[in-house]
Amino acid sequence: MFSKILIANRGEIAMRVICACRELGIKTVAVYSEADEHSLHVRFADEDVCIGPARSLDSYLNVPAIISAAEITGADAIHPGYGFLSESAYLAEVCEACHIKFIGPYPNVIRLMGDKARARRAMKKAGVPVLPGSDGPVQGDEQALKIAKDLGYPVIIKAVAGGGGRGMRVCRTPDELVPSFKTATREAEAAFGVGDVYLEKYIDSPRHIEIQVLGDHHGNVIHLGERECSIQRRHQKLIEEAPSVALTDKQRRRLGTTVVDAARAVQYTNAGTFEFIMDPTGHMYFLEANTRLQVEHPVTEFITGVDIVKEQIQIAAGQRLSLRQSEVEFRGHALECRINAEDPETFVPSPGVIHAFSVPGGPGVRVDSYVHSECTVSPYYDSLIAKIITHGRDRKEAIARMRRTLEMTVVDGIKTSIPLHLKILADPDFIAGRLSTSFMDRYMKEKPSKGKLAESA
Repeated sequence: MFSKILIANRGEIAMRVICACRELGIKTVAVYSEADEHSLHVRFADEDVCIGPARSLDSYLNVPAIISAAEITGADAIHPGYGFLSESAYLAEVCEACHIKFIGPYPNVIRLMGDKARARRAMKKAGVPVLPGSDGPVQGDEQALKIAKDLGYPVIIKAVAGGGGRGMRVCRTPDELVPSFKTATREAEAAFGVGDVYLEKYIDSPRHIEIQVLGDHHGNVIHLGERECSIQRRHQKLIEEAPSVALTDKQRRRLGTTVVDAARAVQYTNAGTFEFIMDPTGHMYFLEANTRLQVEHPVTEFITGVDIVKEQIQIAAGQRLSLRQSEVEFRGHALECRINAEDPETFVPSPGVIHAFSVPGGPGVRVDSYVHSECTVSPYYDSLIAKIITHGRDRKEAIARMRRTLEMTVVDGIKTSIPLHLKILADPDFIAGRLSTSFMDRYMKEKPSKGKLAESA
């Protein structure tokens, strides 16, 4: 087992990894930017190293600084969390060269699954259903028009190296395609350093379903069921839950088996997520794979009792998975709300000082957060300040627990997305499980006045 792990991240995920390491008896190293000097992950880590100024490129994305911090502190492994360098094959390769264990998949697997066009081909070869689309990056406007015509509109343009909705455009007519193609290419280049894009057939109002997998270095791969992540705004998830009400036990077993076989086919190790969209007829299509820990992993932990972060660390240390597929049991239902520091109506970020922060406990309530009274929410990074997760015997109880927890949560000094979450949780379609990725589009069109929104909280 490792003696010391450096956490190449910040915020709530850094705290989450520190908690897992403490339970395993492993020392931790926190790296931080000058803006995060007083953050909780710095306080609770055993050692800490400042790796640069506030700008992410100069700190949390600075590979030489992170490797140097690992070397000077004697860390024998690096956990990347999610975001930042978590899906960086380059960081994984540098770790390998420096004899530091990267807690994640092999570099070649990260590179394969990070190239969405190549990942589509690999999944298709492994027998996973994929949407009709281009075989690889599209070379110019004319080829894009031809492929779109063959696929039939609507189509979606996606960045090969993309994520989070960047470099992505939906086109419903040929007139929309050329300008959207140029915009997506520029956006992909700016966001990921690679302007390559590809085309897929676009499905209106699908569900977003993802399967959590774990694989060790001894050939063992299991799945931990699915999560429903259909409540999104601009491709950013707002509420996640497990299991999905849309899947039957038979569909769950079949999809889980398909994903496990695909993970074995690409020699996948550590934690990962295979994402799918489900069309209105119930057909599933591979969307992408995330070669890292997901923000929403706590809902899976709640319904399975598996500590995914501990499993990641133990797998990286060469240990076998702690359980077999036959030992995975699903109990009850879990929800997660991502609490962001932003205006709940305009979605404008709301950085500043939190003067009071309190979340009630009780049965089936978990809070993953880095904030505390008088802490500063930085304007430099993602606006996520906390994840509130609830678990119940069934979906109805999980929703009821989430509502009462949000209603009793106190965050003074900044605006948060809590009123928006309460509005969604009270929506008849949400309560009935009638979900799709267009849920928020409908809600935004029907957005109530500020007074009505406040009343719902």
